[in-house]
Amino acid sequence: MGETEKRVPRHLAVILDGNGRWAKKRGLPRTAGHVQGARNVEDMCELAWNHGIEYFTVYAFSTENWSRPTEEVNTLMKLLRDYMRGCIKRANSNNMKVRVIGDKTALAADIQESIAELEAATESNTGLKFTIAINYGSRDEIRRAVQKLAKEAAEGRLAPEEITEEKISAALDTAGYPDPDLLVRTSGEQRISNYLLWQCAYTEFYFTEVSWPDFNETELEKAIEAYALRDRRYGKV
Repeated sequence: MGETEKRVPRHLAVILDGNGRWAKKRGLPRTAGHVQGARNVEDMCELAWNHGIEYFTVYAFSTENWSRPTEEVNTLMKLLRDYMRGCIKRANSNNMKVRVIGDKTALAADIQESIAELEAATESNTGLKFTIAINYGSRDEIRRAVQKLAKEAAEGRLAPEEITEEKISAALDTAGYPDPDLLVRTSGEQRISNYLLWQCAYTEFYFTEVSWPDFNETELEKAIEAYALRDRRYGKV
């Protein structure tokens, strides 16, 4: 196995950006871009696993996305419902474990039920660990984690000096999963947008002008190659 092959990121996180701009360039409504972007997520799950990636986490809907036009939000929720309906069969056929992170309490009851069913049905799968961030904001995630630890401390189950980095990590939505090795953001923006702030302390970033609906295997290989060439020292000399 060559050096580049050895340096495939174990955990890839992606900010799925550019769906609306992809649609606009083609004279289509923004909603058409989200439909195409959702299809690409399914393709990318298989490609990520085939390239040796074990964990794949996507930013599907942020806490800020509720402020988008009603039609666009409704389309995103419909896509989510459609995905959940077919995901159990698809995930199990691909041995894929699915987890949803974010504040699920703000989602419709039927979506919450579908998420619970999906997570339970795929819990024992041993293939790709696919995580979807829905109604997710990293500051909100950290706030919820701090509240949980504060409650334990107030009840006498946790001393303040016992609150370590490990305790905080264990209280986050991503508990039990390794931090991302590589974060990819598509469509040219170069910011993290309140995504996995705690988890990305030592993550490598890769930005591409390619919109998410056009992000294919060739683009994935470019990101992996760029990651493989970097000197990962985790802040050490």
